[in-house]
Amino acid sequence: MWVNKVKSMLRPSDFWNIGEHESWFSDMAQEGLHLKKVGFQFVKFTKGKPKQMKYRIDVSQGKKIVPEQKEMYSESGWDYVTSYGEFNVFSSPVEANAPELHTDPAEQAYTLKRLDKKFAKNAIIIAIAAALGIGMLVAVWFHHSTHYLALVEGIIIQQATLIIMELYVVYNSLQAAISIRALRKTLSEGKPINHTAPWKRQHKLKLIVASFYIALAIFGAILPVIQLVMSDTKTLPVASSDLPIVRLADVEQNTELTRESSSHIRDNIDWGNRYSYDWSLFAPLQYQSDERGVVPNEMWKDGSGAYSPSISTWAYKINFSYMNEGVLSDLIKRYGMKYEGGDFIEMKHTYFDKLVVHEVNEFKEVFASKGKAVMYVRYHGYADIDSIIEATVEKMNLISD
Repeated sequence: MWVNKVKSMLRPSDFWNIGEHESWFSDMAQEGLHLKKVGFQFVKFTKGKPKQMKYRIDVSQGKKIVPEQKEMYSESGWDYVTSYGEFNVFSSPVEANAPELHTDPAEQAYTLKRLDKKFAKNAIIIAIAAALGIGMLVAVWFHHSTHYLALVEGIIIQQATLIIMELYVVYNSLQAAISIRALRKTLSEGKPINHTAPWKRQHKLKLIVASFYIALAIFGAILPVIQLVMSDTKTLPVASSDLPIVRLADVEQNTELTRESSSHIRDNIDWGNRYSYDWSLFAPLQYQSDERGVVPNEMWKDGSGAYSPSISTWAYKINFSYMNEGVLSDLIKRYGMKYEGGDFIEMKHTYFDKLVVHEVNEFKEVFASKGKAVMYVRYHGYADIDSIIEATVEKMNLISD
């Protein structure tokens, strides 16, 4: 008596390899595992007594095999077991010495004609769809041309995983079309299917490939979830903190500076005075902040209202220091205020590996890198650029190790 009467096993080869499957089913029957159902990747067997069994796979001309064909094969000693797609599996005990389902290979080749066309059509459609999808992703990459930034933010990793999966689907469909056409040609030449084709080597290879793509699929599905869990947005504390972001108080040095009341409050978060943090495989620490202040007793020089400086910070701690220059360059491309005019000037500094500044009237930008840390500070106000650079040095010390 068997406690668990059903056992599932990974298929030894791709579904279109008829000979390997017939051989595998027979070998399993000798071990007491008798075919019950064939799924997309796994096959179910019923546990029983070992038997010498022959299995044959026949391709139906329609979506399902007709009852008359089952009855005809049954009269010849072949019992219907299960189907997967157009492939129908029949079994017969070895001692029954049942005649072959197809005694003429050329005739059997004709049964594959419809399947040959179907697989070829599917391969073309899937290849075109994948090419369009991949082309759109690549076009987006080149359009924005901020590949390093997309990489540290995790966008490229997710898209690359999707592309690999799509390429695997394309490869699989092309292989199916090529294999069926090759089998049909072989049969047309009078060479029958090898019903005892070796399958163990193919099984090991399929197990490795399947394990890789299952792991890749799990990785592709779980990575966005991890990033979502590891990210959050909060209202900036009024007092300065140990966060690696430059605050208005760090550069203004004005005791009358207060927080500007914001009309952008949602989910109990002041979006005008907030900070967000994120995580990715290439940059485990990522911060982005916005802060707005006001000095009630001071006016903008143009008389447009109370003096209300603002500051934003983008800070990254990346895993590989050799990427810092690329990330810095991408920050300039994506966020730099080139439209305001002025030049982006690279300055020598004893602390930074690289320092680029941009100053136009009240707008000031600092792009800096040090070791594994990259930071971009955008400021609007009357504080001088040196005070912003000094504050950037102080905050970058928190993540540059």
